[in-house]
Amino acid sequence: MERTKTDVVIVGAGPVGLFAVFELGLYDLKCHLIDILDRPGGQCAELYPEKPIYDIPAWPVITGQGLTDRLMEQIEPFSPTFHFNRMVQKLDRLHEGGFVVTTDEGEEIECKVVVIAAGGGSFQPKRPPVPGIEAFENKSVFYSVRRMDDFRDRDVVIVGGGDSALDWTLNLQPIAKSLTLVHRRDQFRAAPDSVSKMMALREAGKVGFTMGQVSGIVGRDGQMEGVLIKGNDGDVELKADRLLPFFGLTMKLGPIADWGLNLHENLIPVDTAKFETSEPGIFAIGDINWYPGKLKLILSGFHEAALMTQAAKKIVHPDDRVVFQYTTSSTNLQKKLGVA
Repeated sequence: MERTKTDVVIVGAGPVGLFAVFELGLYDLKCHLIDILDRPGGQCAELYPEKPIYDIPAWPVITGQGLTDRLMEQIEPFSPTFHFNRMVQKLDRLHEGGFVVTTDEGEEIECKVVVIAAGGGSFQPKRPPVPGIEAFENKSVFYSVRRMDDFRDRDVVIVGGGDSALDWTLNLQPIAKSLTLVHRRDQFRAAPDSVSKMMALREAGKVGFTMGQVSGIVGRDGQMEGVLIKGNDGDVELKADRLLPFFGLTMKLGPIADWGLNLHENLIPVDTAKFETSEPGIFAIGDINWYPGKLKLILSGFHEAALMTQAAKKIVHPDDRVVFQYTTSSTNLQKKLGVA
C-alpha cells in the first residue's frame, strides 16, 4: 500500500481523541485517527450511547452519542481522516525523525507525532460461558445498548449485578414487554440508589428477578425464544427474545504494550506539562495515561489534549513560534473554524 503522510496520528477516536483533533487543528496540524471500533465515540458510543452524562461543562445532561455528535460537528472544519475497524500493529521510529504507524490491514501512515488516546486500550465484553451463544450474538444477544428502541415490546433478560445491569434494567423497563434481571445472588455491586429503584419495581411486579446463572439458550437461526437458568432450586426457563449479559469488559493495551513505553499498572506514565510519554514524540491523553493525582474524567482528557497540542506544534513545526490565542478574539482562529 502507498504510504500516507500526516502531522499527527491519534490512536483512539473517543471523546478525548476527537477533541484533540480540534486543538491540533487550531495550530494547523492535520490528523489521522485509528480506532478498533467501526465509528467514532469510543466507549461513549459503544457502551452507553443513550445513557446520560452529567459532568460535561455547559451540558447539564448529554448522552454518549450526543457528545460524540457535537464533537464531530466541532472538528468538521479540520477534515480529519478516520481509519475504523483498525488496530495499530506496529510503530517504527524514522532515522530522520517521526514515525511510521502500521495498522493490522497493512496501511502505513508517516507522522511527526503520535498521540495515544485509547481509553483503557482495546476493550471487549466478557462472554458468558454459555454453549452456542456466539450464534445469537448481535441478533438476539447483545453486550451493549446502542438503540433503546431495539428492545421496545421485547421480552428482555438482563444478566449481571453491577451498574450496567441495574442502569439498563431501570432504563429499559418502561419500554420492554417484560424484563427480568438475573444475578447469581441477591446482593448487587451497583449504586445503592439504582438497587433501591430496581427493588421497588420488583415489589410492584414490574421487573422480575431470578437468582442463578444462565446455562443455555433456547432458539435457532440466531433468534432466541428463552434462556435456561441454573439456580439453587433447580433449572428454570425464562421467556426471552433479547438477552443482555453484563459481565464486564476485558481491557487490553494490545500492541501498544510493545512500543517500549514505561508502564504503570497497564497505564502510560506522562509528565503533566506536555503529557509526553517516556518516548519523545509520543503522547498519551485520557484514561490511558497516569500521573499523580490523575482523574479519569472526560474533562480531564480535554485539558490534557490542549497542553499536548502546544508541545506537538513545536515538534511538527520547530521553526514556528507558538502563539497562544483565544478563539473568542482571534480572527485567525475564527477563519479556521469558518465563523469569521
